[in-house]
Amino acid sequence: MNRSQLDFWPCKTPTSPFYRKVAYFSMEIAIDQALKTYSGGLGFLAGSHLRSAHDLKQNMIGISILWKHGYYTQNWASNREMRVDYIDQYYSFLHDTGILFPVNIHGHDVMVKVWLLKPEVFGTAPIYFLSTDTHQNDFISQTITHRLYDANVATKVAQSIVLGVGGAKLIEILGEKIEVYHMNEGHALPLGFYLYTKCHSVEEVRKQLVFTTHTPEMAGNEERPLDLLHEMNFFSGLPLSEVKRIAQIEGEQLNYTLTALRMSRLANGVSELHGSVAKKMWESNEGICPIISITNAQNKKYWADPVLEKAAKGNHQHALVHRKRELKKKLFKVVADQTGKLFEPKVLTIVWARRFAAYKRPDLLLFDMERLVHLVTRTHHPVQIIWAGKPYPEDVQGIATFNYIQSKTRDLPRCAVLTGYEMALSALLKKGADVWLNTPRITREASGTSGMTAAMNGALNVSVLDGWVPEFAKQGENGFYLPEAKVEWPLEQQDYEDYRQLMHILEGMVVPTYYHHTEKWAAMMKSSMQSVCPQFDSDRMAKAYYDKLYNN
Repeated sequence: MNRSQLDFWPCKTPTSPFYRKVAYFSMEIAIDQALKTYSGGLGFLAGSHLRSAHDLKQNMIGISILWKHGYYTQNWASNREMRVDYIDQYYSFLHDTGILFPVNIHGHDVMVKVWLLKPEVFGTAPIYFLSTDTHQNDFISQTITHRLYDANVATKVAQSIVLGVGGAKLIEILGEKIEVYHMNEGHALPLGFYLYTKCHSVEEVRKQLVFTTHTPEMAGNEERPLDLLHEMNFFSGLPLSEVKRIAQIEGEQLNYTLTALRMSRLANGVSELHGSVAKKMWESNEGICPIISITNAQNKKYWADPVLEKAAKGNHQHALVHRKRELKKKLFKVVADQTGKLFEPKVLTIVWARRFAAYKRPDLLLFDMERLVHLVTRTHHPVQIIWAGKPYPEDVQGIATFNYIQSKTRDLPRCAVLTGYEMALSALLKKGADVWLNTPRITREASGTSGMTAAMNGALNVSVLDGWVPEFAKQGENGFYLPEAKVEWPLEQQDYEDYRQLMHILEGMVVPTYYHHTEKWAAMMKSSMQSVCPQFDSDRMAKAYYDKLYNN
């Protein structure tokens, strides 16, 4: 397809001449509840980045995939266990560009159709969504873009090819003069090999390519057999001998993150702590690029409640408390609808809500059930607790933990487990929470941005000192923070120590402050809201990417 064949020409938005042209590749982007193209934190981060890029008039376009089923729809089964549903999604607000082009996958041409989210729809940089769900493809090819993070390995590899190679070919069709290609995580890695086929120089590829890593666990960094990747045309037709030379591979496996670090000129971790962890993880490998830190952030303009913010700025304690209770009432309507439980706006409400994964320890509060029951059933200084989050749909342990929490708290009127943790529910939970609980095992959470948007809405973080939190935490001023458990301890000992410290903080500090020292609690709410911005607003982050990554 050439320019004259298009019924649509690239979306043009006002941009500043001071910004280089950047193409931002991300497997998931969370823009709005109505657009289900995300699973969790990576998508939330990408969406905030592209919102700020729009507001700052940065010269950026987004490249992602249009997932027909989204991640999945989380519902209740008849026995009140979690159910995974895959539902076709349709979007009238996406623009059909008329662009259709082939990408070779496993020796066959797969047609890629392109949809555009125009900037004026949700206030973002223009985002192009790629889809293989078109009648020109056979059924198997159509399913490549059906499920985000499909469990089938071959499908996952194909998704990376669509994102990386498809995104690069789209840019050529659009005629965009991209100066920086940004891979947000390693999913788009085929992009690097495609760029190499155009210039046959690793140094030239490095001049154009930058990379963000989000995974502080070695096992979480995707790795595949070279033979499988070659067979599926992951390397755009390059012979394996050349691939091994480019990626400096000695064995028969290719690690996405390590290869991205070798093909990029610069990379970043997503918090100061994670940047240090990433350096230690990869520094023993030859040929990697420098790794810096650019701490994640979230878009205050989208996430913060303006009425609550006005009350905090005006130093009106009564208005602040009144608005928080109004927001709690909105959240509690969802609680009542899903669970039949009526929560009280005056009662201290703790929320644990994020992706259900073992290292995040959603069940830490259930370590001692007798103690938990006492916390939520006493008539004096009661506590309400809400859990929400989506496990990976194939994560048997994560789903079992979700169902375990539901079964153990089902008969407790002040405990609720909610389904449907997407952008709308996430916003309600952050605005309605008094306490935002964050309990990952230390060093395992690269950033963990949900606490930022909770803080923007006057929720106090109760958290371990991991990810972004050490850069924000002021003990007793803007939240309550657990002392660090030693990472060299066995996991069981770490969990016990963190549970012991958590309950000491909740029972000895959080509950008494909320009920006995209301003025201090309000002051801490205001401190939380004031100290989270501008440092953890995505406008700061978007500027930092240009200053530290794109322009260097």
